[in-house]
Amino acid sequence: MRRLVLIAFVLLVAPAGAATVPSGLHGIVTRSPITPICAVDKPCSAPAKNVLLVFSRFGRDVGRTRTDAAGRYRIQLPAGVYRVWRNVTTGIGRGIEPKTVRVWPGRFVRVDFSIDTGIR
Repeated sequence: MRRLVLIAFVLLVAPAGAATVPSGLHGIVTRSPITPICAVDKPCSAPAKNVLLVFSRFGRDVGRTRTDAAGRYRIQLPAGVYRVWRNVTTGIGRGIEPKTVRVWPGRFVRVDFSIDTGIR
């Protein structure tokens, strides 16, 4: 009987405690290619500075964050799967990749994004 009470207590308390632990994403956003021809002495990619990333779930925007001068970002989000997009579309290139991400409960996961500039 004591064991049953303990199991019931753990099942009731665990979800409430898990909800208070923050989760989200962090990483670096790069853009590439930045030149039509990549050379040994010139980089093919660069940090995506001041880019607004939008995270949506079930068709609703649920979070936004902007990259810094080094292309770094960080955002706190509840666990789940999100669609990621930029607030600006250029009409060229494949856009941002990956286009979907998963946030795990109670963890900040590193996800790096790449923006295809369409330069060929």
